[in-house]
Amino acid sequence: MSDTGSYNAVTWLLDRNVDEGRASKLAFTDTVSELTYGDLQKQSRRVANMLRRLGVRREERVAMIMLDTTDFPAVFLGAIRAGIVPVPLNTLLTSDQYAYVLADCRARVLFISEALLPVVKDMVGRLSDLDHVVVCGNDAHGFKKLSDELAGESDSFVTVPTHADEPAFWLYSSGSTGMPKGVRHLHSNLAATAETYASQVLGIREDDVCLSAAKLFFAYGLGNALTFPMSVGATTVLNSERPTPATMFALMNKYNPSIFFGVPTLFSAMLHDEALKHERGGTRLRICTSAGEALPESVGNAWKARFGVDILDGVGSTELLHIFLSNSPDDIKYGTSGRPVPGYKVRLVNEAGAEVSDGEVGELLVDAPSAGEGYWNQRSKSRRTFEGHWTRTGDKYVRDAEGRYTFCGRSDDMFKVSGIWVSPFEVESALITHPAVLEAAVVPEADPEGLLKPKAFVVLRADAKTQGLQEALKEHVQQKIGVWKYPRWIEVVDALPKTATGKIQRFKLRDGAR
Repeated sequence: MSDTGSYNAVTWLLDRNVDEGRASKLAFTDTVSELTYGDLQKQSRRVANMLRRLGVRREERVAMIMLDTTDFPAVFLGAIRAGIVPVPLNTLLTSDQYAYVLADCRARVLFISEALLPVVKDMVGRLSDLDHVVVCGNDAHGFKKLSDELAGESDSFVTVPTHADEPAFWLYSSGSTGMPKGVRHLHSNLAATAETYASQVLGIREDDVCLSAAKLFFAYGLGNALTFPMSVGATTVLNSERPTPATMFALMNKYNPSIFFGVPTLFSAMLHDEALKHERGGTRLRICTSAGEALPESVGNAWKARFGVDILDGVGSTELLHIFLSNSPDDIKYGTSGRPVPGYKVRLVNEAGAEVSDGEVGELLVDAPSAGEGYWNQRSKSRRTFEGHWTRTGDKYVRDAEGRYTFCGRSDDMFKVSGIWVSPFEVESALITHPAVLEAAVVPEADPEGLLKPKAFVVLRADAKTQGLQEALKEHVQQKIGVWKYPRWIEVVDALPKTATGKIQRFKLRDGAR
């Protein structure tokens, strides 16, 4: 891709597939409707024409609060085709969060699924920049209806000659400890993730059928279900429902995917759901991936034993768009995040900014071809995160002598016991290997002398026996990972607080533990 001249991501991602003879190939299905690559090209052109008719200009933003249906890729790609910036938003936010984000990005148009309309219906009239609300569904409830708006539009449109370094879309960070931050991604970033991770690690093929538990509004889900399959002309099964074990197994049985993209909590839940213990996940499944949080070694091994396929555990971020550290099909070591994805450089630094040696804990920095341009309207946070070629991830890692990286925790989750760093994830991974424990989260708690020690919150399995369990768990951790790392206090809870991506919100547990 040239650094000069025009480049529109839709030309490479979509139009190329039609030009190469895949117009009749199934691109997306959502169990209700289907889109071939040819259909999607026409529908995206109609969306582009509609946005132009509604008065939206190049570089202006349109927000998307949309479930994963075939409408999503049509709107997302149609906006990019017109040089307009789509902003997919988490479908699980509150009214206050939506009000903040819609005002922050100054969206001119809001595309929203009918089922999600009640959350924003009463506040959209108070947003000065928002001119139109377009509802995807059967009843627009007084707003514009997407199908009606597109019905009269032409399927011819001259794609806007954008630049490779021009913002193509924004993604908002999860905002687990505050309001979300808008990350501006460029037209070149989509291809950057496909040509590195998808091609060189995942080995995605044209005959693949992809199923992602992570939704399209997440960076991880956008790559899994849109960028990667479209990069090779593959097919994606979209899921508009919550990704429960029952839902995912039903889709696997119906569509027989070859690649399943999950997250650690879902893999664990699918393994331990008693009602689904005989499910096999289809006959074509050849590989799975995991991101969002580090995959415990016990979960990876159990999945491989039951389904006969590996999980490629990796780590990515909204800022870097997809996975930059990963295990690969011929190089898997469960319990680690693997090695740098080809095309990415990483380093570990201490608090002073000096690089650390093998075996030492450091913060992970990444030099990525897919890095965002920065945060919208947050200069100080942009400068702290995006440092020239390098992006600070906020993750603590340790590198072994073979060049593999093992996750230790978020920088604000790590703490020292007796002067030695303790990784919450390491303690949690030890706890869940006990047969009574389903999930665990570890945070620091001050003892009577004011010294920090590990405190664990655990979710027990349905058949767990509680008599003598606390002491048994403490001894179990001591034997697994070391005497000083065991949790001094253990609290049994019904559920752990999590983000929509399945990440444990340890800060909520820390706030309640002190």
